[in-house]
Amino acid sequence: MKYDVIIVGAGVTGSLTARLLTLAGAHVLLAERNSDVASGTTKANSAIVHAGFDAEFGTMKASMNVSGCNKMPALAKELDVQYDNNGSLVCAFGADDEAALRILYDRGLANGVKKLEIIGQDQLRELEPYISPEATAALWAPTAGIICPWELAIAACEVAEVNGARIERCFRVDSINRNENNTIAVGGVYQNGSRAVFEADYVVNAAGLYADKVAKCAGDDLPFEIIPRRGEYLLLDREFGSQAKHTLFSVPSERGKGILVSPTVHGNLILGPNAVKVDKEDLATTNDGIAEIKKGAIRLIPSVNLRGTITSFSGIRPTPSSKDFYIKPSEKLPGLVHAAGIDSPGLAASPAIAEYIAKLLGDMGLKTEALQNPLTRPEFIRFNELSDSDKAKIIAGNSAYGKIVCRCETITEGEIVDAILRPVGARDLDAVKRRVRAGMGRCQGGFCSPRVTELLARELGLEMEDITKRGDGSKLVYKDTERAE
Repeated sequence: MKYDVIIVGAGVTGSLTARLLTLAGAHVLLAERNSDVASGTTKANSAIVHAGFDAEFGTMKASMNVSGCNKMPALAKELDVQYDNNGSLVCAFGADDEAALRILYDRGLANGVKKLEIIGQDQLRELEPYISPEATAALWAPTAGIICPWELAIAACEVAEVNGARIERCFRVDSINRNENNTIAVGGVYQNGSRAVFEADYVVNAAGLYADKVAKCAGDDLPFEIIPRRGEYLLLDREFGSQAKHTLFSVPSERGKGILVSPTVHGNLILGPNAVKVDKEDLATTNDGIAEIKKGAIRLIPSVNLRGTITSFSGIRPTPSSKDFYIKPSEKLPGLVHAAGIDSPGLAASPAIAEYIAKLLGDMGLKTEALQNPLTRPEFIRFNELSDSDKAKIIAGNSAYGKIVCRCETITEGEIVDAILRPVGARDLDAVKRRVRAGMGRCQGGFCSPRVTELLARELGLEMEDITKRGDGSKLVYKDTERAE
């Protein structure tokens, strides 16, 4: 079967691009190397919709960031994804930092960021009562926000699939060639070892950390190096989520935006990240990294309760040596578009990046006709947010919603089953967690993981031994001792 476009990589860039192209009437295949969409860089970042004052004026980062930030509220509403326009504060600690704030302020104005303001101590205290008394001023960016990055990507994939896109998971692309019939053949291997080849008129390389390898599969080389930088994080229980109302930064350095303290859309408090150059598979958390995060967080909020930490994790961002996004047609293979080097503020920029990729493809000859009656993603029930009367109505229609599986997050069996059976449904434990937060709470799945595993096996028609945490190599159950010889 031939497709109009094959997109390699189902992070937030690939997912939003697939959604947009599908709604435009294109026949799309989205290929992802991992067991689930949104499970690379998209699943582990700061979840910040940056306002756009950090990127250098004139760069693609700057223009895409500001445009994407402006588009995000409407997109989140359309996709029924939680978004909070909470604003951000870059905090200065003394005269040198205050001079740096002025540079960021001027850059933000040049980039087109609206409502920027440098505020003094008194106003900063009003906005953030727990801020360090040593903070002397701040850059206030009210257009910034927070969102759940994997929820955004999953929602986009669901819309793409219900409107005709094909989503292939556990598929690692290893060849991209132009055929004699002038289509592009994209070959790869599934985790089970089987091989497949798909054909399309156009291909988008949105493979994140592996965009350089995908480019080489097409006989191409990116004109810069992708530098994997690991960022470690601490997540605090929702009991401590009110210690910051806005996203709090220190003045950035050459290594990045530094340690932040921010609420999440789910009510937690997130601290981090640091920035350490590693290899592409090194997702460790380290004593030194955690110590650095704690020090940076305490500098912003001295009273932050680190005993409220419920988990630590890390993510790796594909930092380009060029210091800018690279979104251009390949010079070696006609029909191939690279969307590479998408590090921070890639999440904020993603709606604009998707539109830009779609425009590039149109300029290259892709013909589309917008769907007349596009489908929306199926209704998504957030049971613990409902009123008691609404909960009773739902339970009357489906008793599974009356069975609490995850006690920390109050997630029901009905929600978990829905996560498995809905478009781009969950196939493993972490995929359920990303869709409905079962296992995201204080006990981090210590109570609910066995029951979620049972539900996965039941709904997918598999044995417990077949269910994994996050795909190949992460089995949860070795064997059933009652049936074992």
